[in-house]
Amino acid sequence: MTKEEIIKPENLVYRKPVLMNDNSMHYCPGCSHGVVHKLLAEVIEEMGLEEKAIGISPVGCAVFIYNYLDIDWQEAAHGRAPALATAIKRLWPDRLVFTYQGDGDLACIGTAETIHALNRGDNITIIFINNAIYGMTGGQMAPTTLVGMKTSTSPYGREIGLHGYPLKITEIAAQLEGTAYVTRQSVQSVPAIRKAKKAIRKAFENSMSGKGSNLVEIVSTCSSGWKMTPDEANKWMEQHMFPFYPLGDLKNIE
Repeated sequence: MTKEEIIKPENLVYRKPVLMNDNSMHYCPGCSHGVVHKLLAEVIEEMGLEEKAIGISPVGCAVFIYNYLDIDWQEAAHGRAPALATAIKRLWPDRLVFTYQGDGDLACIGTAETIHALNRGDNITIIFINNAIYGMTGGQMAPTTLVGMKTSTSPYGREIGLHGYPLKITEIAAQLEGTAYVTRQSVQSVPAIRKAKKAIRKAFENSMSGKGSNLVEIVSTCSSGWKMTPDEANKWMEQHMFPFYPLGDLKNIE
């Protein structure tokens, strides 16, 4: 087979997304961030929105996405990404505006911004990476940490009487009048990755067609914070995270 035949579209099995640059990713082995980065790059390219996409990255592991996707980025203060996204979308309503946030950023310090931006029905998409822990800063307990889950600040496990219940931010978002599409997905397997990509595209299409605000939660792993191998982390997520954070669409307004 000649080189020309190999690179024909009908022979193409996989290629690196055009929007992903050549920087080596710094994420820990098994981290879910890299997979979601790839999906975002693919969806934006397939929608032909390379010149109209504006991402907002806040603080935490999620902030470094601007090193890897070649689109316009704004960096927000911790938790404030949805507020910044609102401003950008209102100034440039023809742009694809989305945030990329971890659970500590979105569901703790950014709870107010998240809820109010979604409730306003701003035509933005929030990508929510939920690994139930503060990954970057030392593995502390997050609002989404499961009951009984051990972290650096809950070494005996999360206790309801002391720490309260885990916050199901996606279920809350589904009850808000302004949300059009709210879903929870994962990226630990090929079928899951395909579903997550489809969900991201659906959310982006809603954003561009003015249907309202959208939230895509990705239940994820943090091998380093959980002190597990990547394989162990995936299995632990399936056994413990999925029962409490079930996958699937929670709201879908056509």
